[in-house]
Amino acid sequence: MSAPSGDLPAEQPPVLPLLTTLGPSADPHIITTPARTGTNVELRIHTSLTVFEVEAAPWAPAVSGFVVIVLVHSVDAATGLPRHLPVAEPNEWARAIFAGIDAGQGYFLGAVDPDTGEHRDGQLAYRLYLDTDRRAIRVPHQVVGCPHYRMRTGGTDPESRIVTTA
Repeated sequence: MSAPSGDLPAEQPPVLPLLTTLGPSADPHIITTPARTGTNVELRIHTSLTVFEVEAAPWAPAVSGFVVIVLVHSVDAATGLPRHLPVAEPNEWARAIFAGIDAGQGYFLGAVDPDTGEHRDGQLAYRLYLDTDRRAIRVPHQVVGCPHYRMRTGGTDPESRIVTTA
């Protein structure tokens, strides 16, 4: 990934969680960083991994594995209250986190709580589903409780500009 000029401090880049070794835990991996696209806006990026197992359903086989959830909270740096931020930068963070496995298989859920499907101001949610060998898989139909939109990847996407350490 290339370094943006003056966007994030290159001397202390955030450390991304390694999805190949991240263990299931109630405590998310948290990155806090200033947003480069907003004045006085801070991003609080929570990444967690949980185990899932679903039974077979009509036209859908049984499957088990892991779901990686990335929640990007955009907040006012001074007050901690939700702030609007265009989706481009949060999308870059989610793709950067998913890139250790496969950024092309991630899903954008929007401004919702992934567990309840309710709208959350200042939050964008992303998911990546992995099989038991930690390979990316398509979302199992049995676990879809809210809309899942495939994250776009390819030549039309902007270059990922997040500076991190893996």
